[in-house]
Amino acid sequence: MTTQNVERRMIMMQLVRSTNMLRSGFTIIEVLMVIVILGIAAAVVVPMASSAGSMQIRAAANMIAADMEYAKSMAISRGQSYSVEFFTATHSYRVLDPNGVLIPHPVKKGFNYEVNFKNDGRLDRVNIFSVNFDGLGKNKVTFDYLGTPYDEDGGELDNVGAVTLKSGSATRIVNVEPLTGFISIN
Repeated sequence: MTTQNVERRMIMMQLVRSTNMLRSGFTIIEVLMVIVILGIAAAVVVPMASSAGSMQIRAAANMIAADMEYAKSMAISRGQSYSVEFFTATHSYRVLDPNGVLIPHPVKKGFNYEVNFKNDGRLDRVNIFSVNFDGLGKNKVTFDYLGTPYDEDGGELDNVGAVTLKSGSATRIVNVEPLTGFISIN
């Protein structure tokens, strides 16, 4: 082998190595594709990773609104007053008949209509932070045969009644409108 052949061979080997080095990296298209795939995956995962507390508080607010609607519909359909009484200390509430007695739960046969968030693993992160009917901090709302809400002393609500729920930094308020008894969630 001549010196020239050796030099040519070395140059060829260096060219092959440098070409392989260039090919060992990623193209801009490959990098962009990976970024797009990661973006799509993040868009799917982030909403699913929302805190359990925020999901629980939405469920609890919907449950309270539905249970107050149930008490109101019972009052209208039976022509008698039905009440929902809240307890912030135990984070619970119950539905009462015209005599102030717990009514049986319409779905859970053999149980009274009483809900305690701390005893329910699905809602145990939710606190009933405050209850305020008629602007006086009263903890009971009663619906008459027309669905009109009254406070625990029997006076019509003059202001919006509110049940405030908290779970971590999330807050939901279940409102009861005076006169109409319209129930909404903020």
